[in-house]
Amino acid sequence: MTSVFNPEPTLSIKLFKTLSYESSHSWAVTDLNTDLNTGSMLETYFEQKEGEWFSYIRSNAGTVDWKLRSANGLGGCATVSGAAATTLITFTNSIGSIVSIGDVVYTGTTTPAIVGDIVAMTGKSITVDASDPAATIPTAGDMILYYKNSVAESHGARGYFMEFTMTNDDTEAVELFSVGSSVMKSYP
Repeated sequence: MTSVFNPEPTLSIKLFKTLSYESSHSWAVTDLNTDLNTGSMLETYFEQKEGEWFSYIRSNAGTVDWKLRSANGLGGCATVSGAAATTLITFTNSIGSIVSIGDVVYTGTTTPAIVGDIVAMTGKSITVDASDPAATIPTAGDMILYYKNSVAESHGARGYFMEFTMTNDDTEAVELFSVGSSVMKSYP
């Protein structure tokens, strides 16, 4: 089943935060597209609450979109030391409280290159597992960026409209009564 949400079909960008539906059984959202984002939601993401199945809209796993709020910069690194599995990157200033263990670190500005996952951190440093052969080890002065887990830290889907496809693989008849979404005007 494919459908579209387009409240206030004007040129205002919206933020689609959730998807909910009333049905006799759970469904998966196999395709979710706006003119600015893509995503999907596994059947297991949905929780039944007050008679409806409910889930926050998530980005696709492995998605990196530098225009989203999941991407942030830490600044230029002061020093880089240690073995690849425990690369210590220090900064002149505090790294703040938004960065988390498990975030993926990148280096560079034009085309960011992956360094690895944050495995530990202190006030002015992060330890990164950069043991992957594809990892790029930064050098002092390089710009360091990090990206939140695209599924766990998704902020919804932005766009003028949202098209979605829901599927159900049950072998018995399943009824779908209604589908809804929490939508608000996006203020980037």
